[in-house]
Amino acid sequence: MKQINGLVLLVSCCLLFASQVRAHGEIGEPSSGAREMAGTKGTFAFKPVDWLQGQRSWWKDTDGIAPGVAGCHIGTDEKGVPNGRMFGEACLPSGLLVESNPGKDELHSHSDDLGHPDTFDCHVWCIAQGQKGGVCAVAAAPPCEQSAKCACN
Repeated sequence: MKQINGLVLLVSCCLLFASQVRAHGEIGEPSSGAREMAGTKGTFAFKPVDWLQGQRSWWKDTDGIAPGVAGCHIGTDEKGVPNGRMFGEACLPSGLLVESNPGKDELHSHSDDLGHPDTFDCHVWCIAQGQKGGVCAVAAAPPCEQSAKCACN
């Protein structure tokens, strides 16, 4: 009976969280690479601090969609030559992990210089990995100054 009550509480909390996020229009559908992964919450429009309004930018991700690995999104030209721009993955104030996409080292463009990273609930993702749970944690991912990943326990 305890397990059923706990499950009902967990599902209720998740539905409440999802309705609050969607009500603010912040979260879209997960990327194709994250769609089947545990803990995925969807994507959102991300504007880098050095945003180049109206421009198409090119990027490569160092880790692909890997919540357990801190990654760095590296700016390039259309041929994949690094241009000095970069940003790491991050933890949102809500505790969700911001996980850049698509695949590792896959050259891709951002229209209007806006990325659409995935978000993950690290606790759910870590449980699916056979752990007791987890949280989003700041982590190193050179050459980015700072990044984040799911830290399981």
